[in-house]
Amino acid sequence: MPSTFDSALELGGDIRAVDFISDIHLSETMPATADAWEAYMARTRADAVFLLGDIFEVWVGDDARTRPFEARCTAALAAAAARVPVWLQHGNRDFLIGPEFAAATGIRLLADPASVTAFGKTVLLTHGDELCVDDVPYQVFRQQVRNPAYQQQLLSQPLEARLALAAKMRAASMARHDEPVTYADVDETMAKAWLARLGTDTMIHGHTHRPGTQVRDGWTRHVLTDWDLDRPQPEARRAQVLRWTAAGFERIAPDQA
Repeated sequence: MPSTFDSALELGGDIRAVDFISDIHLSETMPATADAWEAYMARTRADAVFLLGDIFEVWVGDDARTRPFEARCTAALAAAAARVPVWLQHGNRDFLIGPEFAAATGIRLLADPASVTAFGKTVLLTHGDELCVDDVPYQVFRQQVRNPAYQQQLLSQPLEARLALAAKMRAASMARHDEPVTYADVDETMAKAWLARLGTDTMIHGHTHRPGTQVRDGWTRHVLTDWDLDRPQPEARRAQVLRWTAAGFERIAPDQA
């Protein structure tokens, strides 16, 4: 796994628009979502793009990037990163993205948490899962899978074995696809401590699948939406980009970005 991550970025004065997305959950089983993401990466007019975790439904290791679907995503990221800086932060589903994938695509890996400064303001960026401390079973799981020794042991297994494990996890996820899901929210005390440590009052995160902007007690958070354009009910489909400009933040559809 990579030993170096960008953690405190200051974007130049030539930056006009910065985009944030997360929780795309790219997989062969969600073709409409994958198509929309690929089109967005190819056409976005942003000057920098931040992918804040869970871009993939499952990532079993960088050696999987030559498989057809993963190769398609790798090519899309490489083409995007060739024309605009792209940063990627690990999520709870793609924490095994490593230096080989970064080198193959030209993306830059981002620490969690990290900060970015633009337009005279600094914001904190995080996937958000570490802040959801009320989800105790997940936090136990997270501590295990983020352990470098565990990751090394997992990656030492044959690709076929890791793919079989991913298929099992995906099947379980798809079985729950139409069930209502309640995600734990971030812990406010912990979030405020992170903000204070970085000297800012604004946070951007994903993970919770509770999109929206909230201002509370002197701090603001912009929660990114997950993407899902494959549901049969049009009203249940959603995909959104959070765009940051000198005028502030706005949420726009991917095909308008």
